Amino acid sequence: MSLRKISLNDSLRMTFAAVAAGLLFASLNAFSQAGSPLADDHPNEYTVQVGDTLWDIAAKFLKDPWYWPEIWYINPEIVNPHLIYPGDVLGLVYVEGRQMVAPIRASTHRLSPTARATPLTEAVTSVAYEDIAAFLSTGAVLQRDQIDELPYLLATKGDHLLAAAGNTVYIRRNTSDELGQRFNIVQVGDELIDPDNNRVIGYQGKMVGAGTLRRGGDPATMAITESTQEAKQGDLLIPTESDLPLNFFPKAPSSEINGRIISVVGGVSQIGQYMVVVLNRGSGDGLAVGDVMTVFQDGPEVADHVEGGMVKLPDESAGTIMVFKTFDEISYALVMEATTAIHKFDHVRNPI
Repeated sequence: MSLRKISLNDSLRMTFAAVAAGLLFASLNAFSQAGSPLADDHPNEYTVQVGDTLWDIAAKFLKDPWYWPEIWYINPEIVNPHLIYPGDVLGLVYVEGRQMVAPIRASTHRLSPTARATPLTEAVTSVAYEDIAAFLSTGAVLQRDQIDELPYLLATKGDHLLAAAGNTVYIRRNTSDELGQRFNIVQVGDELIDPDNNRVIGYQGKMVGAGTLRRGGDPATMAITESTQEAKQGDLLIPTESDLPLNFFPKAPSSEINGRIISVVGGVSQIGQYMVVVLNRGSGDGLAVGDVMTVFQDGPEVADHVEGGMVKLPDESAGTIMVFKTFDEISYALVMEATTAIHKFDHVRNPI
């Protein structure tokens, strides 16, 4: 059999169901031509399961998951066409001569009359939330300019020098009068030095507690609701992020990136899969959420006993990371694959 070809103009007139009904599938040989990004053992169709991530699904169809945006067919008839739900059936189709992956059948829940009420959190995300949950609760990196901009703890009610859960504190530089606004309390730690130019680009931060705004103004009043250790005067307050975007598509960076890992959340020396790392490159360098990069370890220098002298061996890839949050000079990334132990100061570059 051969795949039915659909033109872009046709697709504009088709509903999701009509497209699904009109698609036929080819054998695996139809996609075995040289240069195909499809994995050798890819399925012709796949039913999305609860617990799947977009990275997992992309890896089923593609040799390299970061090619997903190039092969994913966006049907203009579908609201939020990037979202995939458990129960959806994905398959290989031809669109104007290009091989692509498209939803061919939607889950019954998604098509039900109550589909409008389906929360976006039920959609398949790019990475599992639990893989970065520890980072959200314990890790923090502060950009250099945040030190002089973020709210800070001024004093503790009742003349206490230190504060913990149950205490009320006064804060300055508060820019929100929204009562109930939640803040993480962060103590400023060691400087983060860019190894490429020895410039301070940020600071290690340690979350020691959290609180909610009880009264606006300057100073404002905040109640500490939880703590892992006592907070002190000068500790910074970072507004809590309630919705870290996890529905992005993995993709290659749009510009050439050559950076380093400068820190790892948790402070370990060897970095493995699903650990969070900090990069010395950010949105100002062209990095964006969803960008995938390869980690490289420096090749060592070895003695040449034939011709003499020292020879540097090539850098070797050690794994793959995906950016999930960016600042101007710094980014957070999740280690998606680690073929060997990854270390601080390893290089990160566009995927190979």
